[in-house]
Amino acid sequence: MSSTKKVAFYTLGCKLNFSETSTIARSFGKEGFDKVDFSEAADVYVINTCSVTENADKRFKNIVKQAQKANPDAVKVAVGCYAQLKPEELAAVDGVDLVLGATEKFNVTSYINDLLNNPDRTRDGGEVHACEIQDADFYVSSYSIGDRTRAFLKVQDGCDYKCTYCTIPLARGISRSDTLQNVLDNAAKIAAQDIKEIVLTGVNIGDYGKGEFGNKKHEHTFLELVQELDKVDGIERLRISSIEPNLLKNETIEVVSNSRTFVPHFHIPLQSGSNKILGLMRRRYQRELYVDRVAKIKEVMPHACIGVDVIVGFPGETDQDFLETYNFLNSLDISYLHVFTYSERDNTPAATMDGVVPKNVRSKRSKMLRGLSAKMRRAFYESQLDSKRTVLFESENKEGYIHGFTENYVKVKAPWNPELVNQLHEVQLTSIDDDGMVRFDFVGVEA
Repeated sequence: MSSTKKVAFYTLGCKLNFSETSTIARSFGKEGFDKVDFSEAADVYVINTCSVTENADKRFKNIVKQAQKANPDAVKVAVGCYAQLKPEELAAVDGVDLVLGATEKFNVTSYINDLLNNPDRTRDGGEVHACEIQDADFYVSSYSIGDRTRAFLKVQDGCDYKCTYCTIPLARGISRSDTLQNVLDNAAKIAAQDIKEIVLTGVNIGDYGKGEFGNKKHEHTFLELVQELDKVDGIERLRISSIEPNLLKNETIEVVSNSRTFVPHFHIPLQSGSNKILGLMRRRYQRELYVDRVAKIKEVMPHACIGVDVIVGFPGETDQDFLETYNFLNSLDISYLHVFTYSERDNTPAATMDGVVPKNVRSKRSKMLRGLSAKMRRAFYESQLDSKRTVLFESENKEGYIHGFTENYVKVKAPWNPELVNQLHEVQLTSIDDDGMVRFDFVGVEA
């Protein structure tokens, strides 16, 4: 492949997708491609898709149009979850040349040469290469470097849970994990690049340890993974992305509380505060267990930040069920919410359930919880004022300000100073600005 070829990437969805996009980008680099911004003219555009929500599906067409506008003759490639679930639908989108499913996406460069040399490639729609999802039983290591201040390190893929609203098992296959040694090696590689923070990611990372090819024996546990990562030289911070409440054990919480590198920040999906709805969702816990998890974290780390995923408008959710969720969330010592408005996904049990909630009601409930989340975040930030924290500063100049996050995920701002980028500094949190971010004073360092 010519060294003059250019490739651009666009990632929809989760941190796991970002780690995989970065890995795919490195494979293009090995083939002589230069990576450019998605808004620039490129020879190949790769779009890593998501299908968790209806909105992610709709955004895909707009992103393809953006690539078409930048270079109508370029090869446009779709990979990711939506590409696995509905490959023919994506291939029919005007401008799409290639759609690769769950097992094929990491071999994208092997498909590119023929397409670049075929001027008639889109005449009959895009090419599709997508396996049956049961064939997605092997593991590909992935991590992101160079895309942002922190790195995303994939440790696990797929899911064996059967939540009734979720398409992820259909898109990513069975639960499987990287080897412990591979994860440690990748963490060391990231640390060697002067990256200060690593975020552990996967589909269901608390299920870490299941091997390849359907082997359900846990070679190592998530607890062992946390313990071993804490020993890797050169890592300043480790952050757990999202972990199921039934898989977040007290022992893991204790290890994090005494850790050298793991920060006091947890993101724990709840989805509903109604045990009735949790049952309809086929979640593997009830709300009482969630109370225990939050209480344990706050017992050993009072300053910990706890984020919560919640779905509103699930089939069968009455006004009373929603109020139960609202009041339950309001009673918890948590820091913010990620609110998802339920949307029907093809081939899921929930899509055919009775008790469909009207979309205007879903929207109203979503707005109420987003308002609650804003109050929670404000209260959490207020509780942290006058405390001393360590901030990792981001790389973007946003309207003359530099932003950063404390170890417990308080977002701070200061006038732009390029010398702060990717640096850790101890600060004292002083006040909350009109935009909700926190001001600070440096501790022992001249600003």
